Amino acid sequence: MGGERIQLAAGYLLHQRPYRETSALLELFTETHGRIGLVARGVRSARSRQRGDLQPFRPLRLSWSGRGDLGTLTAVESDGADTLLQGRVLYSGFYLNELLMRLLTRHDPHPLLYRYYRDCLRRLSAGEPLEQTLRLFEIRLLQEAGYGLQLETEVDSGETVQADALYDYHLESGPSRLDSASATGFVFSGASLLAIARGDLTEPAVVHDAKRLLRAALKLYLGDKPLKSRELFKSLET
Repeated sequence: MGGERIQLAAGYLLHQRPYRETSALLELFTETHGRIGLVARGVRSARSRQRGDLQPFRPLRLSWSGRGDLGTLTAVESDGADTLLQGRVLYSGFYLNELLMRLLTRHDPHPLLYRYYRDCLRRLSAGEPLEQTLRLFEIRLLQEAGYGLQLETEVDSGETVQADALYDYHLESGPSRLDSASATGFVFSGASLLAIARGDLTEPAVVHDAKRLLRAALKLYLGDKPLKSRELFKSLET
């Protein structure tokens, strides 16, 4: 970042935690600079004007200056109405934020993913089907982070996946065709793989397969550290 000064960049707050007596450390996702870390000095003091604007899922305009990996917030203002998330949907929003923090490196712009994120929040707020909305975002996040899933081409032969065939899916390479319906492995129908590739998650069986596939792929790239938002969601369910 050097000593640059950024003015009124579009962004969202992903996470914040206290820093010293009255400040906070912020993790943000911006349209032009990707994921960034900033110090918000004095933001937790009673007189801070910035505290009310720094809320998750609220579109923001952010200004900062910085040298090195951690900049300093200089101004923040709301850039539109809050995205209203409640109950299970609120926990899903925290899940999206945690995925962005865990899978994206700082200062790597992803303007398309930023738009996907903004659209996903809108869909969640509008009450659109939760599972489909989350799965589509996970697919796009993996693509943008460089971990895109090979879904339409057989890894062994290079041939197009056939809807009426069964495949053993290898997470770091792609689908391998199976000769028998009784074969074992991480098995998916070709129809499901093709539907996931199209983003067509209207059939319950495809939604189920997408969840199996994406959960395994995310575990591979996230490592063994569990997602805090997923644990919170489980506690809410019980």
